[in-house]
Amino acid sequence: MPSSSRTEHARFTEAEPLLSRRSVLVAALVPWPALAQDAWPSKPIHFVVPFGPGGANDIVARAVAEATARQLGQSIIIENKPGAGSTIGSAYVAKSLPDGYTFLTPAAGVITNAMIKPRMPYEEGDLIPVVMMAVSPSVIVVPADSPIKDLKGLIAASRKGPGLNFATAGTGSTPHFVAEMLKLRAGAKLQIVPFKSGSEGMAAVVGNQVDATSEASPVVLPMIKAGRLRAIASTWSRRIAALPDVVTAQEQGFADIVIGHWSGVFAPKGTPEAILDRVNAAVNAALKTSELRARLIPMAIDPTGGSRADFREFLAAEKARLAPVAKAAQMRED
Repeated sequence: MPSSSRTEHARFTEAEPLLSRRSVLVAALVPWPALAQDAWPSKPIHFVVPFGPGGANDIVARAVAEATARQLGQSIIIENKPGAGSTIGSAYVAKSLPDGYTFLTPAAGVITNAMIKPRMPYEEGDLIPVVMMAVSPSVIVVPADSPIKDLKGLIAASRKGPGLNFATAGTGSTPHFVAEMLKLRAGAKLQIVPFKSGSEGMAAVVGNQVDATSEASPVVLPMIKAGRLRAIASTWSRRIAALPDVVTAQEQGFADIVIGHWSGVFAPKGTPEAILDRVNAAVNAALKTSELRARLIPMAIDPTGGSRADFREFLAAEKARLAPVAKAAQMRED
């Protein structure tokens, strides 16, 4: 080997341990969360749906996860963990490692469960709001052959005799809140008939076993279009694009009857802020794509999005609106 080459080789060999030591020192000085954020996402992300497959919340989570995965360049796996009014899945995420790979995609139960359950398996602050995904407005429906044509007709009919039977998906469910709002704020006389799911309650209305129910728009849409149910009102702040002829409760003069089946994304407390911001941005970008909108809107699902602050404000407003209803109705866990 020429002397000049040996000299260069010697310089490199002598410097190499020093460079390695410096690299180790730098790595030791950089906090683990910062290193994790730089590499994130380096493996599949998990969206935990605290309900079984096939419901409105599951439909939204799967569609948004697929579109968001394309934004992040990493796959998102859906995990269904149903049970205990969504608290099983929620507690699982609340206790998960806050490394940006486990998120919760719940519905309103994430804020209303604490209103009706004597004990919760996690603290409210253990789950951090990240972004609103979508809203599936509630639709109040009656049998197709019912003489009831609108919300005023429902309330008037309920005041005759023993009242009307109204199906719900159990204590604290969105249909239950709709029924209690109708009772408290519109003077309806309704007998609450709880079922295990919204689909079962809807089937009971189709079969004329009960007089009415309220359920998420994508659940009732096929039955409405098939002529097996009549929609008499939606309970969101604007009409549903897929059901433009269904008038809102507000338009019918009932300004206080507003509620929807919303779906959002939450993270375990301690998840790095930079990751929360990236998930928020990725979901918002996904919700603006023509592909995702073409998938959700025809199913009567309203893509929403917004900032993290927007979502926190929405949740605070929902809690302020719904807590008095739960208290007045003396809602208690089944």
